[in-house]
Amino acid sequence: MLARQRQEVILDEVRRTGAVQVGELVQRLGVSDMTIRRDLDALARRGLVEKVYGGATSTIGTSTDEPGFEAKSVRQLTEKEAIAALAAEQIQPGTAIGLSAGTTTWTLARQLDEIPDLTIVTNSVRVADALQQRGRVDRTVVLTGGVRTPSDALVGPVAVQSLRSLHLDLVFLGVHGMAPRAGFTTPNLNESETNRAFAEAAGRLVVVADSSKWSTVGISTIVDFDEVDLLISDQGLPPEARELLGEHVELLLADQQPTEEDE
Repeated sequence: MLARQRQEVILDEVRRTGAVQVGELVQRLGVSDMTIRRDLDALARRGLVEKVYGGATSTIGTSTDEPGFEAKSVRQLTEKEAIAALAAEQIQPGTAIGLSAGTTTWTLARQLDEIPDLTIVTNSVRVADALQQRGRVDRTVVLTGGVRTPSDALVGPVAVQSLRSLHLDLVFLGVHGMAPRAGFTTPNLNESETNRAFAEAAGRLVVVADSSKWSTVGISTIVDFDEVDLLISDQGLPPEARELLGEHVELLLADQQPTEEDE
């Protein structure tokens, strides 16, 4: 298969699913790892894909565009791991916490094994699965009902109603974007309402968002900067963003160790 033909196959898959991974393309196309990476480089130079750790994602995006979980899960991996580790340090044993849907909160869920006696409420099928797989007997996991979104969140009136009756010590909120005037946003109107219910249930509200979310705006605001107690991001957050956010919210920036893919 010629390079042009391979790249068309890759581009079709990116457009269909939102993301591709190098390992899967190697198996599908029967070529080497380096050949796939050169193909991705060529597509990225043409502005057709965005290279990320281990693969590539679509460059198409609007205020209502909502990538699926798989597409988002390959973006900013080292940053999300570092943010999740710092977020886990905020949690005390024996507390009730909320985890909204998202790949950063999913990463956090997988780092909670050392914290005993937690009650965890989530509207994310992925987060609930990750928590249940850990097998702790001193943990209660509550999954809200609702209608499933492309990012595997459960949203809508059922989810909102269940959250409005709860009082959580700490809520970790994943967001699609953060920007001046818009605040913390999502591309899904129903998810915005559900996340606002999460925020209202929180004794302390923590947003976990990597620096790539800065200047990204979804169609609906979840909460304004002033409504958040703590924002955990990473060192890639621009100086102007740090200054602006620091005027409204406590800000913690995680240090992440680069991998070979990042260099």
